[in-house]
Parts: sequence; structure tokens; C-alpha cells
Amino acid sequence: MATARVAQRPLPLLSPEFCKGCGRCIDSCIKGCFALGTQIHPVTGLVPVSLDLAACNGCDLCFDACPEPYALLPLSEKEAAAFLSRPNEHPPHEAAPDRIVPLPEREPLLVKGTNAFATGALLAGCRHVFGYPITPSTEGAELMAKVLPELGGIFIQAVSEVATVNMMYGAGGAGKRCMTFTSSPGFSLMLEGISYMIGAEVPGVFVDIMRGGPGLGNLGPEQADIKLACRGLGHGNTHAIVLAPATPQEMLDIAMLAFELAFRYRNPVVVVGDAYLGQITGKVVLPGHMVQPGVPEWAVYGDHSHRDNLISSINLSEEELERTNLRLEQKYATMHDHEQRAELYRGEDAEILLVACNTPSQLAKGAVSELRHAGIPAGLLRPISLWPFPVDALERLVGDISSLVVVEASSGQLEDEMRLALSHAGVDRPPPISHVRRMGGMLPSQAEIVDHVRKLGGTQAVAVAEHGSGPEP
Repeated sequence: MATARVAQRPLPLLSPEFCKGCGRCIDSCIKGCFALGTQIHPVTGLVPVSLDLAACNGCDLCFDACPEPYALLPLSEKEAAAFLSRPNEHPPHEAAPDRIVPLPEREPLLVKGTNAFATGALLAGCRHVFGYPITPSTEGAELMAKVLPELGGIFIQAVSEVATVNMMYGAGGAGKRCMTFTSSPGFSLMLEGISYMIGAEVPGVFVDIMRGGPGLGNLGPEQADIKLACRGLGHGNTHAIVLAPATPQEMLDIAMLAFELAFRYRNPVVVVGDAYLGQITGKVVLPGHMVQPGVPEWAVYGDHSHRDNLISSINLSEEELERTNLRLEQKYATMHDHEQRAELYRGEDAEILLVACNTPSQLAKGAVSELRHAGIPAGLLRPISLWPFPVDALERLVGDISSLVVVEASSGQLEDEMRLALSHAGVDRPPPISHVRRMGGMLPSQAEIVDHVRKLGGTQAVAVAEHGSGPEP
């Protein structure tokens, strides 16, 4: 009877290079054909089990127990040899390109900043959102949780920000457009995972609605995450494009841009806004198109043509890791040369140039108008990309201005980025740099900015003060 069963059922053939030595086959075999191995496999570095078929009755239980698809093969030795020696050929990877879908004209929307970004992300083709609730960014995640199931998408509330970033690693590695909404303490927890994504060249979009700190701080607006976004994205030589919108409309527009850049460079993109921008309501006009994403050729997508792709940031060889870093540095250089973005407001003839982003830039813009009305030639450079800092635009202006004034809601993190960018650009003697700063959830007021500029002592400011024209500080 045993001989008949063996003839009807194939015996298991062990492929040691695929065996991890988990021992599940040992527990399943009632004949004791399997035993723990004693020798390390030279290719895998693992210890596969040993197999003795003398008592095997072909029951097939070991096939069900084995978690590896090729460790135990129900083949004859001849069939197994042919299977293992087959050429590992796959069709060439074919990227399925994105499709641009026209949209009919619609009436403007009146939405919060975070919801404006969520709307832009949906139009950019994002259908995978992961996150953990944190004020003042949660409304964007709540909107995604409501609408994504209706659009065939997925929203998962992770158990933590650490889990969130690792979910994004998986979705981005599969070539899916994914994102998260977070705020300052949550963003801090994501930095290790962002480093992994940068090292593995996985795209994803992180929206950080900055709040007061350090620690839990408060829910007021601050800009004290600029150093993390521009200089502290986890360990290693890491950079990501950092975008700083200033209005709900720009939140929507930058959402679509962020996904485009993330996939263009296979790199995370960070969008920073302050708490006011996340919560303020404004009018937004929808674009005339939306994006239907394709499948990148590099994605670990799970289909046949992508089966030999690999997403990993592990390079155990020092030489290979150095080559990886050099390749990343070349990518960063390309970002620096091509992705600087800024808006200039009345800066062409300015003698005093304000530099500000996010909500403080709106207050600085109002200050420029007031100063101009008083006869003081002030202007505003609003960085839209914080990394790379738009130093090319600034460098064209520094020769004609008498003073730089950085307006920000932090202890100088935006100013540090500006100074560092000027230094790298070879601007050894920039104009005198001063600042207007608030912290702890407070924003610089328009009156504070105007007062500071009038006290700088420039020729126009002195003349205006002597003649008594213009508003008093």
C-alpha cells in the first residue's frame, strides 16, 4: 500500500537555497523525514533543514506547511533539475504612463488649507493615504477617509507615525501615489522612515502643518520644522524637495506639483505649512485636468513584468554604499539646479528686501505695500521651495539692495537656510541681514515688520521720518 501511494504522489524535493530552516516541515511530518540542519548554506547564510525520504509516504503535508514557494517541490528529480536550471528571463519592464484627463470648468470652492491640499492630491491621482490624527492637520486626513472608499482608494489610520511612514514605504515601493498629513511632533517620529525611503528611492508626499514647539508645545502656528525638513530628514546624506505654500489655492496647486516631483525624482517630497495655513478657509479654483497614474517601470508591483524589481536601502558593501550616495548626490544637484521656486513682489527696484514664506509672507506682503505707500522702496522675496532655497533669484538681487530682512515664526531657521545658500553660491559679502521673529505660536505682525524696516536707518526711511510722511510705527 505504501508503494502504491508513493507511485501516485510525488515525493518532496528540497531546494536548500530557498529554505530558511524554519522547521515547520519537521512538525508536519509524521514519518520523521525532516530534521534541523547542521550546515550553513554558502549562498543564503542560513541553515536549511535536512531531508531523508526513506520513510516518506507522499502525504503532501510538508508542502502545506512550508511557507516558501520553492523550498519543497513536488517534482521528480528530473523535473526539479529542469525547473531549477530554467533561464530566469522576464519581459522588459514597460512603464504604463500617466494619463491627463480633462476636467470641466467648475465654480470655485471655499475650503480649509488642509482640505485644499487633499483635493489637489486626489486630482494628482493619490488614492493611498496613511496617517495618525494630530492637530492642526487632521481635517485633511478626515476628508481623505470619507472620499477615498468611494474612489476605489484606501485610507488607513495607522497605530503611530512610525507605522505610517512604513506603510508609505510599501505603497510607494509598489509605484502608488501615497501621502500623509501630520504635524511637528508626528513629523519628528517619521524621520527614520523617510531616510529609508530616500535611500531606497521611494516616492511619497509628507504634509507637515507646523505647530508650536519644542515638545508637545501648543497648536499655534510656527515655522520651527524648517531645519528638520531641509537638513534633518533622518540619518545619512538625505535631502528632499521642501515646498512652502502660502494660501489655500497654493496648497491645492502644490499638491499636484508635489506628486509630480516625487515620481520624477523617485524621492519623498515634504510640504510645510503653518497652523494658520492648515486651518484658514480660502477660495480655490480647480485645475482643468486631473491625473490618472500609470505604473512606473521600477515599481515592485507584483505582476510578471516587474517580478525581479527590488526596493531596498541596504548596502552592506562600503563601496556599493558609497556609489549609492554619489548617485543620490547627483540627484540632489539636479534638484538644486532645476527645482528652485520663488515669488518676487515689488522686488525689482527694492532697496530693502524682505524674505518670508507661509503665512508670515502674507504679513510681509502687507508690510511692503504699507512701506511703499510711505515712500520706502521695500520688496518681498517669497521662497516657495525651501530646499533647494531659491538662491539664484536672491543672488540676482543682492547687488542692488541695501538690507535683507528675514521675517519668520522661528528662531532663525529660514534665515539659516538663506545664509547657507548664499555662502554655497559664493556670495561672501551679502547686504546686512536682520530679522523679525516670533515664536511659540505667535506670528510677526505687519506693524512689527514696518516698524523694524523704518528703524533700519536707510536713506529713504530717514527722509520719510524727517518729513513726517507715511504712517507712524
